[in-house]
Formats: sequence, C-alpha cells, structure tokens
Amino acid sequence: MNTKAKDFFMHLGAMVTLYAGVIALLNLLFRVINVSFPQVERYYFGGGSISLPVATLIVVFPIFLILMNLIRRGYEADPSRKEFAVRKWLIWITLFVTGIVIAGDLITLLYFFLDGRELTTGFILKVLSVLVVAGGVFGYYVDDLRDALTSGRRNLWRIFAGVLVIGAIIIGFSVIGSPRTQRLMNYDVQKVNDLQNIQSQLISYWQSKEILPETLEGLSDPVSSYYVSIPKDLQTGASYTYNKTGDMSFELCAEFNLASGTKSEVSRISNVYYYGIEPEQWEHGEGYFCFERTIDPDFYPPIMKGR
Repeated sequence: MNTKAKDFFMHLGAMVTLYAGVIALLNLLFRVINVSFPQVERYYFGGGSISLPVATLIVVFPIFLILMNLIRRGYEADPSRKEFAVRKWLIWITLFVTGIVIAGDLITLLYFFLDGRELTTGFILKVLSVLVVAGGVFGYYVDDLRDALTSGRRNLWRIFAGVLVIGAIIIGFSVIGSPRTQRLMNYDVQKVNDLQNIQSQLISYWQSKEILPETLEGLSDPVSSYYVSIPKDLQTGASYTYNKTGDMSFELCAEFNLASGTKSEVSRISNVYYYGIEPEQWEHGEGYFCFERTIDPDFYPPIMKGR
C-alpha cells in the first residue's frame, strides 16, 4: 500500500511539474515573441516581465527530471510498476491533451491561411512554439507508452528538453533584459503610472475650478477642502516635476532609467487612455523626460457647466 501511494504521488508530481513547466515555457516564448515582433495595429499590453515563467522553469524543470529519474529507477527495480493504472491514466490524459493542442494549433494556422489573414512573423513563431513544445511532450510519452525509451533515446529527450528550456531562458533575458534591467523597468513603469495618476488629478482639478494649479501642492487646497495624495518617485523619493504652460496645458516630467520600447516597458504600462488629451503618449526617452498635455474642454467640460 505504501509503495502504491508513493508511486501515485511520484507520477502525479511528475505530471504536475510537466504541465507547469510547459505552461511557463510557452508563456516565456510568447512574451519574447510579443516584444520582438509587436503588433502593428495597436500596442500590446500584456505583461512584459519574464520573471514568473523563468522562476517557474528554474524550479519545476529540475524537479521534473528528478521525479522521472526516480520513477525510471523504480521501473528497473520492479518492471511490474509500469502496469500501474495511475501511470497509464496520466500518460493517456497527457497524450489526449497534447493531441488536442497540436490539432488546435494546426487548425488555427490553416484557418488564418484560408481566411486570407496576414500570417505575421510573430503569429508563425507562436504556432511553431506550441507545435514544438506540445509535439515534444506527445512524442516522449508515445515512446514511454510503447516502452521504447532506451537509455540513449531517453538522453536524447533530456537534451531536447534542456536545450529548449535553457535556450528560452537565455533568449528571454537577451530580448527583455537581465534582472537588473527588469528592476529598472519596474521603476519606470511605476513612474508612468504615478504621472497618469497626477494627470487625472489635474484634470479633475481643472474641471472643478476651470484653472490649473500653479504647483502640485496646489491640488490640495485646504480652503476648498480638496485634498489629494500626490505620489513621489519610488526610486529616488523626489517629487515629480509639474509645469503649468497655459490655462489648459501643462507638462509632467520624471527621470527615467530606460527608453520605453527598447526593453518592452510600454507593454507593462497600464492601458489608460484619456480622451480629453491629445496626443495620449506615454513613451519616453532615457533620462529626464517631460510629457506635454493639453486639456480638451469638449471631452472634459467644467463640472458646473456639464450639469
């Protein structure tokens, strides 16, 4: 009974780590593709960070290899363990799932082609990524089910999986950046979000008073009991720069670590669009950068006039 319980959880653990690793690997590959081949029609606002999929792969891939090695040793010690129902059920479930994924992947590719849609480089690479990863899992477990995993063939599958995982991690860091670059990028994303917050407060202030404050401190007016929390640069602790340039125009400035777009920072900024301001751009250069804004009263009428 104890042996069966151990075998059950070892096989289950191997499958769980396998599924987690496959999802993380595809997630990593898709993020790299989204950064390398961004969509033309609109910005891609999916998470640009590769930290979670890379961390998942670093942890679960070795665990998967260890569990599979222990399972293989168990087979060598007692070949009858290959006949456990839990092993066959998990293998057949995996083959079923990967088979559906491969078929769906090919159907999607064929549908886009027959429908006359543009087969972009990014789309083709995503299709190939799914095909290679799912096909590799499918091929391995077909060999396992047929009892065709000789020592040499098993090593080939290990090399295939290792090259795929390690290669994806290396490419991910080369395209999106090192952990230090990710940290600097996070600071820049927070700065843009803070400026978006301040911009929203300035618009609300203008709507209520039909005038812009001379300074950011003017947003908190004790006379009118109008109080707001003005964020500061999380990296340096300094206040953001605000310059009033007209009755309905202003600029917001901050010190940025990286130029947006070069390391996919734009993909990590919240998709906030203020229709009353043109142009609504949040791309920035490296270093000190200012965003110029002009309020459109047609979109943001004064509160008293809008009633």
